[in-house]
Amino acid sequence: MVLKTFGWSFAVTALGLVAAVFYGGWTGFGIVAILSILEISLSFDNAVVNAGILKKMSPFWQKIFLTIGVLIAVFGMRLIFPVVIVAVSASMGPIEAVDLALNDKDRYEQLVTDAHPSIAAFGGMFLLMIFLDFVFEDRDIKWLGWLERPLAKLGKVDMLSVCIALIVLMISAMTLATQAHLHAGHADKAETVLLSGVAGLITYMIVGGLSGYFEDRLEEEEEREHEEEEEAARSGKQRPAIVMVGRAAFFMFLYLEVLDASFSFDGVIGAFAITNDIVLMALGLGIGAMYVRSLTVYLVRQGTLDDYVYLEHGAHYAIGALAAILLITIRYEIHEVITGLVGVVLIGWSFWSSVRRNRALAAAEGKAAGSDEKTEVSSGV
Repeated sequence: MVLKTFGWSFAVTALGLVAAVFYGGWTGFGIVAILSILEISLSFDNAVVNAGILKKMSPFWQKIFLTIGVLIAVFGMRLIFPVVIVAVSASMGPIEAVDLALNDKDRYEQLVTDAHPSIAAFGGMFLLMIFLDFVFEDRDIKWLGWLERPLAKLGKVDMLSVCIALIVLMISAMTLATQAHLHAGHADKAETVLLSGVAGLITYMIVGGLSGYFEDRLEEEEEREHEEEEEAARSGKQRPAIVMVGRAAFFMFLYLEVLDASFSFDGVIGAFAITNDIVLMALGLGIGAMYVRSLTVYLVRQGTLDDYVYLEHGAHYAIGALAAILLITIRYEIHEVITGLVGVVLIGWSFWSSVRRNRALAAAEGKAAGSDEKTEVSSGV
């Protein structure tokens, strides 16, 4: 099972490390290994959230996620995306941007760093909306009940999550604007942050809204088919449901890719603390992205989220923390170690809470079974 799920990750790791040795010697080997670990640690919460969405998809779309999705994640977000950022921010062509990345690494790093406020605003708003919509929903299973119960009541207010996200964005932009008299160019950055944040919010509402719409329609079709199974089979009415499955899965896949893109922002920016070589960066982050993909599928196939019910909660709280960190880094620097540790601590805490819950339920069932046996013995006597 492990080899089947992680086989491609192991193969990509071997090829990536060999390529790193040929490209940058043993120093390159070490850098790629460190970047791989960095990406996995920063994106573990991504895998848990992805698994919650992926378990609703068919095996076919799970394979698409592991193939085409990997190409988008590894080559698109970890290699092409930074180059696109440089090309747009510096108003140059893609070929010039690639040449800059390969031959003037310091200048390339500086341009990507300068674009960080707009990247952080877009990704931060997208992730913040995911977190807010999660905590404002009334769920049967609650992890931190003292917090989630009042938030679920607040969630009954229409568009509350959008209002809070826009208020947070305005505060982030105004923080930059108030520094304009101290640092030249902050006024322009404040406008860029505002526009990028709104774009992130719109992206979430469009992609998330479409995936949710088709998912709801899919559930309606499945219920109708279940009630009229024999009649649908004779009249051939199964075809619309098949089309709906394709649309629902496509938009859920698209949602996953945008989610992965938002998660990858901190990894791409954090990688510059280790190297500004785009080739080594792509190799290291690409290997890490492969393991995140494989881990996602492993969690789905093992049913881990069903066994450890608080994991999804912990992952969404980690998303909220990452969203806050991204928005804070628009103005202030936060070390990548803190970013990674926050997610690991929250998921570890939720996992331990799940284990304790399972033990408590098992103990309660044991006591109930024991009392039933005593009752039977008593009645027999």
